[in-house]
Amino acid sequence: MNSITSPLRVQIEAAADVLAGRRIVFLTGAGLSTDSGIPAYRGAGSAPRRTPMTVQTFLGSTAAQRRYWLGGHLGWRSFGTATPNAGHRAIAELERAGRSAGVVTQNVDGLHLAAGSERVVELHGTMRTVFCLRCGQTFSRDAVAAQIDAGNPWLDVPDEVLLGPDGDVRPETTDGFVLPVCTVCGGALKPDVVFFGEYVPAERFASAEALLRSGDALVVAGSSLVVNSGIRIIERARRRDLPIVIVNLEPTRADAWASATVAASTSVVLPTLQELLA
Repeated sequence: MNSITSPLRVQIEAAADVLAGRRIVFLTGAGLSTDSGIPAYRGAGSAPRRTPMTVQTFLGSTAAQRRYWLGGHLGWRSFGTATPNAGHRAIAELERAGRSAGVVTQNVDGLHLAAGSERVVELHGTMRTVFCLRCGQTFSRDAVAAQIDAGNPWLDVPDEVLLGPDGDVRPETTDGFVLPVCTVCGGALKPDVVFFGEYVPAERFASAEALLRSGDALVVAGSSLVVNSGIRIIERARRRDLPIVIVNLEPTRADAWASATVAASTSVVLPTLQELLA
């Protein structure tokens, strides 16, 4: 509390006034996880600009898949052991207190679930699972990591790395790297995430819409709302005339529609907001 300046406190209290007596649905983005060591794509806490791999590139060549899987494997140890921060925990506490209907997240890191949130729609999928593009068999990411280690005993995986937003590390070379494959049919593997250029599955977005209908206010936390899936959630909230509160370090595409905005770290704002709403 003592680290919060008076102007910021006023902004948070204004947001709490908007949310008073309402059941909140959270829409969260990469900015929520930066304090857990996972960089965002853009804005404060973002990694140096790099072009993300599109689904067309990934599916188009084994060279792209080698680049993806090697970079992802080098970063998986750090990404997979990231822990929830104060923002994740505050959201989980609001759910336990009956003040939150749940979370729709654009993140693939699983940190909401690790923090104790139970009603979570992972809009863009999860890095925890992998599936076969040929037969559809699903595997845990840890099982795939073990297969990569076994197939590439020469590979030196560092304990600490500079992660990219997808939990990856840009490899210097992919020479000699043996791709993991489906142990059922030998097909190519893909992480269970929505790549750039790929659509959110219709049934998953329907789950997000159902969650939104169970609340009567929307809080956007740590998302710039550049990705269309976030704007679609905003549009659904506006159709229902739900008050919208935005907590993000930088301006977003939806600020003009918000009932209140707080331009500060989610790790600072959300715990304070939780206390005010308790």
